[in-house]
Amino acid sequence: MAIALTELDQDLWFPHPEQALDEPEGLLAMGGDLSQNRLRLAYRHGIFPWYEDDQPLLWWSPPDRAVVFPDRFKPSRSLARLLNQNVFQVTLDERFDAVIAGCQQHRVQQGLGTWITQEMITAYSLLFAAGDAHCIACYSKGRLVGGLYGISVGSVFCGESMFSLESNASKVAFSHLVRTCRTLGINLIDCQMPNPHLLSLGAEVLPRTTFLRLLADFADTAVDWSQLAGPLAAWNKDAGSSS
Repeated sequence: MAIALTELDQDLWFPHPEQALDEPEGLLAMGGDLSQNRLRLAYRHGIFPWYEDDQPLLWWSPPDRAVVFPDRFKPSRSLARLLNQNVFQVTLDERFDAVIAGCQQHRVQQGLGTWITQEMITAYSLLFAAGDAHCIACYSKGRLVGGLYGISVGSVFCGESMFSLESNASKVAFSHLVRTCRTLGINLIDCQMPNPHLLSLGAEVLPRTTFLRLLADFADTAVDWSQLAGPLAAWNKDAGSSS
């Protein structure tokens, strides 16, 4: 029997994430808007938008969630060697517009298509201005060569996208994100849908029920990201922390 997909209107609500469809897996609802309040509500309940220009606004909550616990993160030997070389200059919460544009353009140039529509760029830029979105940027000789962005919900960071124009730049950005989260007391990094790249970076896969329980536990924890904004300290080869 076919199950009707919930269609949202202008009222601010979502169906429970457990009502997401089995096919397409994790699809929860369509419609609504990308207002700041709706996006905040969505991420607080483990829901995120994912659609392309020729599709309606689609909302997802997959049954399996890729996550990273910052206090368990340990870079591989090859990544650790790269981090110790400090070949990139890394910043927090600077040039958000360039980072999200980099994520969009890189996917387009790779012929992968992108869910980062102009509407989404505008919406997430407003969240950044409000202190809800954050970014890591990697530079080589002054040129932006990699980065990532996402949304903070209490002591959870919900990653959205990353890009790399030079080898391993996104891995370095992610490693600095983890270190930043550890410093700030962030308990969990949500990486959304599992894939080989995320698993290679140490992501674990949790069932939706477990993820939602952790999200509820951590969502009201106050975190001040502004204390670390700007250039991030070099990687310390002895402790993997600020030097």
